[in-house]
Amino acid sequence: MKIAVTYEDGQVFQHFGHTEQFKLYDVEDGEIKGEQIVDTNGSGHGALAGFLGTVRADVLICGGIGMGAQMALEDAGIELCAGASGSADEAVKAYLRGELHNTGANCDHHHGEDHACGEHGCGGHGEDHACGEHGCGSQGEGGCHGGCHSAPTIEGKNVGKKCRTHYRGTFNDGTQFDSSYDRGEPLEFVCGAGMMIRGFDAAVANMEVGQIVDVHLMPSEAYGEADPDAIFTLELSQLPGAEALSAGQQVYLQNQYGQPFPVKVVAKDEKTITFDANHEMAGKELNFRIELVEVL
Repeated sequence: MKIAVTYEDGQVFQHFGHTEQFKLYDVEDGEIKGEQIVDTNGSGHGALAGFLGTVRADVLICGGIGMGAQMALEDAGIELCAGASGSADEAVKAYLRGELHNTGANCDHHHGEDHACGEHGCGGHGEDHACGEHGCGSQGEGGCHGGCHSAPTIEGKNVGKKCRTHYRGTFNDGTQFDSSYDRGEPLEFVCGAGMMIRGFDAAVANMEVGQIVDVHLMPSEAYGEADPDAIFTLELSQLPGAEALSAGQQVYLQNQYGQPFPVKVVAKDEKTITFDANHEMAGKELNFRIELVEVL
């Protein structure tokens, strides 16, 4: 396992989006086997999440972090323990002892700084995202397999194994939002690895091959509650092409480092436009019928 810590002068740096260094710890059997300090060569949550992916970090320990950064880390499959302070070395030791507690997103900041369109303006997205087309990515509450106690580790005989499932997802009114049956191909994922929303993972963890279960998931077990800080307003003059957008449309914006992120237009007037960067399933209760087809 590799643990990354936002780093400055031996301490846990307190602003993830502006950290200039990470200290990396290689861990085997609960013991630190190697350490390395690396320069990030950039800032912003998208760039830093991508950087952590390139160094194969499994866990991030940091001080302050915003919801957008938390989502970027979850998309990259990196577990989060936020709210740490003091010595970086001691924070890692506390994590390994099971004594470090994750505060989750804990940093409020002005979205306008990070959500500026690039020189090509707004990219049209067109169709809505379908959950199953890209797999149900983990969002909302992230699990920590080490000493981070914000979410309990999923347990079950299928955890850590590659599972193939068919499923149908519906809202409480019965409307179907996704179905692997309709695509004719089971969904394949590693149970408990954070590739799926937590409630889906937990349901599959103890299923038998051939078994079918029905589960009802609250937002905390799915895509989390909607974050009001993820709704932001910008001047139309900042966004080339934004004058052609309309409320309800989904598009991609680019941050200053060129990374795209999806948003929905929620309001627009003659001078400003308001976007919602929450996941489209945030705040929703979801229902799944899950069939375990195979465990590999």
